Amino acid sequence: MAQAQSKLAMPAILREHTIRGIISQLTTLYLQNRSRISRAVYITLFVALINRVRHAIAEQKAASVREAAKRAEKGVSSISNSSEDADLPGKKRKKVELNREFFRSLLRLLRIVVPGWRSKETRLLISHSFFLVIRTLISLKVAAMDGAIVKALVKGNGREFLMRIVYWMLIAVPATFTNSMLSYHQAELSLRYRTRLTQFIHDKYLSQLTFYGISALDDRIKNPDQLIAVDVAKFSNSLAELYSNLAKPILDMTIYTFSLSKSVGGEGVVFMSLLVQLSANVMRALTPPFGKYVADEARLEGEFRFQHSRLIDHAEEVALYAGHEAEKDTLDKGYFTLIKHVNYILRRRFYHGFMEDFVIKYFWGALGLLLCSVPVFVKLPGGTVMNMGDRTESFVTNRRMLLSASDAFGRVMFSYREIMELAGYTFRVSSLLEVMDDIQAGRFEKKLVSSSGTEEHEAVLKGRGKVLESKDIQFIDVPIISPNGDVLVKALSFSLKQGDHLLVVGPNGCGKSSLFRILGGLWPVYGGTVYKPPFSDIFYIPQRPYLSRGSLRQQIIYPDGVRTMRAKGVTDADLVAILRILNLENLLELYPEGWDAEAEWRDVLSGGLQQRVAMARLFYHKPRYAILDECTSSVTLDTEKIMYDNAKALGVTLMTVSHRRSLWKYHSRILQFDGQGNFVFTKLDAEKRLQLEDEKEDLEVQLRQVPEIERRIEELMAA
Repeated sequence: MAQAQSKLAMPAILREHTIRGIISQLTTLYLQNRSRISRAVYITLFVALINRVRHAIAEQKAASVREAAKRAEKGVSSISNSSEDADLPGKKRKKVELNREFFRSLLRLLRIVVPGWRSKETRLLISHSFFLVIRTLISLKVAAMDGAIVKALVKGNGREFLMRIVYWMLIAVPATFTNSMLSYHQAELSLRYRTRLTQFIHDKYLSQLTFYGISALDDRIKNPDQLIAVDVAKFSNSLAELYSNLAKPILDMTIYTFSLSKSVGGEGVVFMSLLVQLSANVMRALTPPFGKYVADEARLEGEFRFQHSRLIDHAEEVALYAGHEAEKDTLDKGYFTLIKHVNYILRRRFYHGFMEDFVIKYFWGALGLLLCSVPVFVKLPGGTVMNMGDRTESFVTNRRMLLSASDAFGRVMFSYREIMELAGYTFRVSSLLEVMDDIQAGRFEKKLVSSSGTEEHEAVLKGRGKVLESKDIQFIDVPIISPNGDVLVKALSFSLKQGDHLLVVGPNGCGKSSLFRILGGLWPVYGGTVYKPPFSDIFYIPQRPYLSRGSLRQQIIYPDGVRTMRAKGVTDADLVAILRILNLENLLELYPEGWDAEAEWRDVLSGGLQQRVAMARLFYHKPRYAILDECTSSVTLDTEKIMYDNAKALGVTLMTVSHRRSLWKYHSRILQFDGQGNFVFTKLDAEKRLQLEDEKEDLEVQLRQVPEIERRIEELMAA
């Protein structure tokens, strides 16, 4: 029985010895040809890298060709001509991706925040990079010192152990200083980026009436205040963090990997790197689109903030309608939509974080332990015989460098999510810049909801007329378009010379405001030819004038500053004379500071006082033309007479929109719209027109009495 069992065990023992022999022979063969195998592996990796770069360049060229062809097919965009355009495939919101569009947008923003090699931002980046290198070198030294400390501890050498501790504490001084400098550089870079980008956006946003075009002529940007005040700051902070979170790990990976390759062998590092790269590709494929999530979250945040701003702006109207419950429903809906999206992001981050932690901390950690054990279990060529202390020191040092390299690679992997978040902020900020570029170039995209359908007006909406500078005003076949896309007047033609005061009348929605928007340069000219003075020669006074933040003096000279006022030769005494004409000199007596008094003037002044302040601005600027849009609706007839008589005495040509008959006598021309697309432009004889209007009113009164008279006649006949 025993002989039979021994016979059965013999093949197993032989097989085990055979497998060990084969492994031993392969190991010996590998160690003998280790240098050749390493060179072959490195050459293969280098060739693969070159091939990958070549494919990437080819793909970029192909993408450029496709994009150029797409732009050629698309042509110049214009205002959308129907409300259904929002449902077309081409109108869907762009997806936030790490594609060529993202890198092109990011490069444009980088050119703004880092304008040149001699800029302060470049010097900060160089200094930041220097401290990043210093920090990595210090980390290498700390790793070696950790190994030496553990070696002294294993050897039981107390003196050496204490000396190593002292050295370790001494190196902590430059290490902590370096960490503080890195934090300072990151915060300073973020601030500099935001300053550069905000100044650039302000220059574009507040030039060529772009701020008006974004809100009135284009609906791609719903909340520019959110983009400028919040998203620019988040983009700047994300960009500054990303440089530190990418440059440091990549530098750490390079240096630590090189140091490890000298200790445990380059092929072991390459093999582990391949496994790490494979698992990283799997993780990347399973990573949710956090960039899109961030962009959507920022959009929902902006919409929620806009809803609150809208409620503040229209608080009186909402209160009078008792619409607080309806507004509460709207705000709750906006908030819960935002919270629902945020909770969805949190759930996706939970599952993604679970996967990342397991792979990065434990799977890669196990691979690292195997790599650190190579010098212990495998005798590498050229290696020395190590005792227990040497093996411990080598293992601790390698383990420390491996942990640092693994942490660096983990931060690179985690930075993918940060890059996607940066992509979201980049998309929103670059979208704002693109829309501003389009508006300054005269290209608008607006969803129109026309009462009669805009298909029949498509050619008019896509067309553009001519605007020529002239001392007089003349419209030649100019279509008047409403904000929602209706063609109110197909071809308006009239001429107005300086000194011909014009009265514009007509029902609501007939084109009066659109006419003045064209004159003020706010509205595009869709056809025909417009001759008009430069923008500085036309002054506009609305029914409710705009009162800026600032002193009382600034309310009168707006938009000029005090320095500009002095340059014009205007003194405070001249301003007092203007106030005296309009009976406003008591405003100076109400405040001890006089002209330098500051208040929330919109709340302090009544409607009539605000209109008189606006007229004081007109007297200060003395333009050639003035557009007066119901600007005397809250003042008395005596004050109205003072306003118009003094304006005409200053040589200002008046163009008035008003239904008050008391203003007719101040005008010599009338432009009357009937609301059906027709108009009449003729001379205005105020006295004759008043007589005709009185006669018309008498006849209307008599006509209204006809049914009562007929009823009375029937009663008399029946009696």
